[in-house]
Amino acid sequence: MIGLIAQRSGRQTCDPELNLGRYLPLRVPPSRPTCKYSSIVGPSVHPKCDRGFIPKNSPKVRVLAKALSPAFVRFGGTRQDFTEFQPQRKLPAGKPRGSQPKLLTGRWEEQLMAQWRKQQRRLAREDASGKYRQVKFTESTLDELHAFANASGLDLVFGLNALLRNADNSWNASNARALLRYCEERRYRVSWELGNEPNSFEKKAGLRVSGEQLGRDFTRLREMMSESPWHRRARLYGPDVGQPRGRTPDLLDGFLRSGADAIDACTWHHYYVNGRDTSLDDFLDPKVLDSLALKTKQVIKASRYMRVRVLRAPTRPDVCLGACAQEVKRVSPGKPVWLGETSSAYGGGAAGLSDTFAAGFMWLDKLGTAATGGVSVVMRQVLIGSGAYHLLDERLDPLPDFWLTLIHKRVVGRGVLSAATFSAQTRSGRVRLYLHCAAAPRYREGAVTLIAINLDETAADVGVPRRLASGNVDAFVLRSDRRGRDGLVSRRVTLNGVAVTMSGLTLPELVGRRTAASERVALPAFSLAFFVFTDARCRACAD
Repeated sequence: MIGLIAQRSGRQTCDPELNLGRYLPLRVPPSRPTCKYSSIVGPSVHPKCDRGFIPKNSPKVRVLAKALSPAFVRFGGTRQDFTEFQPQRKLPAGKPRGSQPKLLTGRWEEQLMAQWRKQQRRLAREDASGKYRQVKFTESTLDELHAFANASGLDLVFGLNALLRNADNSWNASNARALLRYCEERRYRVSWELGNEPNSFEKKAGLRVSGEQLGRDFTRLREMMSESPWHRRARLYGPDVGQPRGRTPDLLDGFLRSGADAIDACTWHHYYVNGRDTSLDDFLDPKVLDSLALKTKQVIKASRYMRVRVLRAPTRPDVCLGACAQEVKRVSPGKPVWLGETSSAYGGGAAGLSDTFAAGFMWLDKLGTAATGGVSVVMRQVLIGSGAYHLLDERLDPLPDFWLTLIHKRVVGRGVLSAATFSAQTRSGRVRLYLHCAAAPRYREGAVTLIAINLDETAADVGVPRRLASGNVDAFVLRSDRRGRDGLVSRRVTLNGVAVTMSGLTLPELVGRRTAASERVALPAFSLAFFVFTDARCRACAD
């Protein structure tokens, strides 16, 4: 049996009568997860024209995207740095275009979906070659994106091309200015990014941009936004660097030196493995999953330490997560840190793994680890598009990670609690536990949600403190529709033993199995679970 115990700084307690309000305090990460914690990256860009955005006009896509709100939807990625806004003739003043989205139905939708599948194959070939064509997009693209986000209850984040450079290697802002002007004319609320993974500019475009120059580019964009009453309060996120390795830490450091004041959140990207040479073993390997916590600490440390140095140089980096971090928070609160793009495997994902139940082990553990580490928002790559890590399949049906994301949004709240465990299974990392306040208003104040992940082929029992064991517990246990290790590559999922499927445009209820709480909960082999202790009365979750 795995014992779940509370933990406070410097000691542990196994007191069965522990006071959750005292011994399970809210953690103090750099920032708490927001109500849009799990967000999505939108469709890929078509290499030739605006018709690549057709799937967003599907009624099914709108229903599924709306189910994930509140959330951000990010339109960006590698291809954003190969796009250019090409305005058409000036439209007559009046009702904004795209305010009334046109939904596709019947045979017309099927024909356009066939075109979309053909486009996906074309995009996959482009990804494999590493050579990207320049794309021109018109006002119609913005109209469709805004209409989709607006109808789905999502906040649109649009990535601008950072590879448009002047002779002195500074960013050429003229195209972005035209795009901002159009959004202002149409009264579109948009948040912005500039560039995608600048650490790889040299590889994909033969152009090297220093962190300091990138920070100045962001400052220029912020100045442009400030000149407009409409964009003055818009958000700017960046620099969307890859995970900290190679020259990325130096690039991020340089960026924060010159551009930290321009951004509203510091964004970085993370993938566990290379999708071209990974295996099921990697998706179940605790060491692979543990790598995210270290990377997160590095980025959090860089962003907070930079704020210290700006305020009180010089400062020792080895103490920046202690007293100096408190000084940053007191004098000038640090920037939130976001996972601006993430999934299981880079290179488009791993076919037969990233689109199956097996991907859920990486995804749910990432949501738990990132929240514990102080990440405010996680942008999941991708809602629909090329590759294998999407949430919807080629027929726009939900894949297992969609259902996992939806349940997480419904039962996991913003409060992150501190917990410790003791057992051989948890020490090995095969069983992984995270504790949160339950989502309000679905659950009453003081309710607690336990996230439990079993990477092992044997079942486990999780012992819980007596205070949690009183009242009721709602269990949401997700498993593949096929048992055993071979079943992990299935694209179908069951919730508490019942297959999860849509009926037309209607989502299933996704109701937990309510039982009287006890001092242990059962965690089946190869399962992903949420246990909501509805009557926990945790004072830290009642604020």
